Amino acid sequence: MTREEVLSYVKEQYGTEPDYPWRGDPDSAVLRHDDSRKWYGLLMYVSRRRLGLAEPEPADILNLKCDPAMGDVLRAEPGIFPAYHMNHAEWISVLLDGTVPGERVMDLIDLSYALTASKKKKERLRGPADWIIPANPKYYDVEAGFQENPIMEWKQTADIRVGDTVYMYMAAPVCAVLYKCRAVEVNLPYSYEDENLTIKKAMKIELLERYAPDRFTRDFLKGFGVYAVRSQRKLPHSLSCEMSGQPG
Repeated sequence: MTREEVLSYVKEQYGTEPDYPWRGDPDSAVLRHDDSRKWYGLLMYVSRRRLGLAEPEPADILNLKCDPAMGDVLRAEPGIFPAYHMNHAEWISVLLDGTVPGERVMDLIDLSYALTASKKKKERLRGPADWIIPANPKYYDVEAGFQENPIMEWKQTADIRVGDTVYMYMAAPVCAVLYKCRAVEVNLPYSYEDENLTIKKAMKIELLERYAPDRFTRDFLKGFGVYAVRSQRKLPHSLSCEMSGQPG
C-alpha cells in the first residue's frame, strides 16, 4: 500500500484530509479526527536505517497507534517497527513499500482510528465486533462445559459487548479455534483467584458452532497476522471475513 492509497482510503473511510503542519517538513502529513483533531496517523519519509534496516534509502512510513498488549506481536510482523519519533509502547511504524499487505495496513489504520477516537465517537463507531479469546485445556474442559450447558460463564478482560461474536482458541496441544460463540451477557461482577487464574469480571457466551481442530489452526491464523492468542483481542477484518464466510 502506498502513501497515495493510504490517503485515498482515509478520505473515503473517514473523510480525512491530510494536515501538513510543519513548514520545514512539507512531506510529513498528520491524519486527524474531524471532531477532536487528535492524531490517528502520521505519514513521514525517513531513512531506513532509522528503522533498524541496513539500507540507507529513505522509506515512506505510516505511524499508527496500537493496543500496547498487541505491540510486541505487531512488531514481529515484516514491515512493522517500533514507532519512529513516537512512544514505542503505543505506536508503530508501518513500511509503505508493499512489505505489509494493503488489507493489513487498512486493518491497522482502522484500529488506530478507533483507539484515538473520542469517547462519544467510539460509541457511535462501535458495531458488532468479532473477538478471539484464549482457553487452556490444561485448566478447564471447555467441551465438557458446553455439553453440560451451551451458555457458559467466561472471564472477560476486553470491551466485549452483547451480540459480539467470540471465537475460542484452544492453547497447546490443540492450537486451533474450536468454538464460535455469541456474547449474551457481559460485564458481570466476578471474584476468583488461584495460582493460575484471576477473574474480576465475567461474561456469558453461547455456543453457536464447533470447528474441527485442523480448520482454523495456529498456522492458519498466522496467515492473517495473528501470531499468538494470549489475551482477548479483536480479529483483523480480513480474518473476520474468512472465518464468517463473508466477502472482505
